[in-house]
Amino acid sequence: MGKQHYDALVIGAGHNGLTNAAFLAKSGLKVLVVEKNPYIGGASVSRELYENWTYSNCSYVCSLFRPEIYRELNLAKHGLQVTPFGGSVTFTRDGNFLGSYPDPEVMYREVARFSKRDANALERYHADTAKWCRLIRPFLMRTPPDPTSFRPKDWRELAFLLKKFHGLGEEQIYEFMRFFTLSVAEFLGDYFESDLVKAHFSGSGIIGTGLGPFSPGTAYVLLHHYMGDVDGNIGTWGIARGGMGAIAKALAGSLREFGGEILTGDGVERILVKDGRVTGVALESGAEISADNVVSNVDAKRTFLKLMDEKDLPAQVIDKARNFKIRGSSGKLNIALDGLPTFTGLSKDNPLYKGDFHFSDSLERIERAYDDWKAGMWSRDPYLDMLIPTLTDPTMAPPGKHMMSVFVQYCPAKLADGDWTDDKVRAFGDTVIDQMAEYSPDLKDLILHAEVRTPREIEAEVGLTEGNIFQGELTLDQLLFNRPFPGYAQYRGPVKGMYMCGSSTHPGGGVMAAPGANAAREMLADLKRDNTVPEDFGDD
Repeated sequence: MGKQHYDALVIGAGHNGLTNAAFLAKSGLKVLVVEKNPYIGGASVSRELYENWTYSNCSYVCSLFRPEIYRELNLAKHGLQVTPFGGSVTFTRDGNFLGSYPDPEVMYREVARFSKRDANALERYHADTAKWCRLIRPFLMRTPPDPTSFRPKDWRELAFLLKKFHGLGEEQIYEFMRFFTLSVAEFLGDYFESDLVKAHFSGSGIIGTGLGPFSPGTAYVLLHHYMGDVDGNIGTWGIARGGMGAIAKALAGSLREFGGEILTGDGVERILVKDGRVTGVALESGAEISADNVVSNVDAKRTFLKLMDEKDLPAQVIDKARNFKIRGSSGKLNIALDGLPTFTGLSKDNPLYKGDFHFSDSLERIERAYDDWKAGMWSRDPYLDMLIPTLTDPTMAPPGKHMMSVFVQYCPAKLADGDWTDDKVRAFGDTVIDQMAEYSPDLKDLILHAEVRTPREIEAEVGLTEGNIFQGELTLDQLLFNRPFPGYAQYRGPVKGMYMCGSSTHPGGGVMAAPGANAAREMLADLKRDNTVPEDFGDD
């Protein structure tokens, strides 16, 4: 392997790395993806950690994945199927619940049980969020312009951006600028009066980020989660059949169809540079692989502070990488169940069982959970996003059995009382299970196995710094041409032949694959190769 030479070498077989490599291979380049783990997928992985149960043990739902990429790489041919799942429910401590139903008339009546005013505001809320999604979605599959550049391409992109905003009108431009500074609590307060309703919708504004519901900027995080679609239905979430690893499997199938290669079980120790240009990589095994171009799918901190030698980088890049905000705030439980648990007040034939379950019925409870994180402890009353994917995809567990996925806010990467230990990890898992058991009397009796993941486990396995699922906070100072930092937002690194394609780059995190595709487009333009990433991606 060490004697072979590649046109491009991609570090990390996560979904962005595989997407990038597939487009490069499709253009005719000789491409190799190097993955430290013995399996592919990064955070988009399915693993059997308990016999006959398939866990999506990091990412767990699919919505943000760009349909253009699905079509261009022919992922249906390689077995990727995404099935929508319905609704969500927030339980209250007094035995009631608020459900989200796909039928707007049913949803109106449901919200009206708590506030008729809020029920009347639903249509306006959904219309406004859809409006902002339509505005932003065209930029997901485009390269951010450099506002300091005089190149024609950057001027064209700036003109495209200005044209989109000019079409809003003066009042809406002011409203949009305000939107980026709002907390999700403030944004929802523009529409709703019921604290339960606001808590119900607020989760998308805090998931994966080191911010609370009253923190400025969380309104955009909510919108970021709303920008996906399944089968053309914007905002809809889906289950990848066979678990999230099915996405990586399909991308790997496409890559290999175009002649690309994947090396697993050997991580990259160092990106090699000579005379200001990359020459390949050195592996943890001691082998070296030469390549004309090296693409990093790992986050900006790990790329510049661990995989590269400081002497090969400008001092300003090192400083910016150190200051790039990546804060671990999430944990995850994957649970094998002997049957379907009972939840108070909800009949098992209710379609809400196939949706997300939440147990925080007020913004104050969520903010207090955030307070615990700020104090360096896992939330004693955490915000949970729980799903039973086997109700949508029964292939993930034996007949009659179920798999439960639980995403947790908040869980710090560093504890105030010292490092994570196995005992603390178990205590964290017990906290999560105890909260769910308050609403499910038979849950604990049905648990056959539970995998508990704090930022320690996520970073150790997947390589995400502090376990941050977005590879960097989605705050205004780290978006668009500021992502990961000014001057390096167009997927090119500070060394010739070095590129970035991970979620630290525009448009950010989630199982979207846009960063991988966008980086491939820029690379192919530099190499003057046939561009296999269509130029009209993101256009109306």
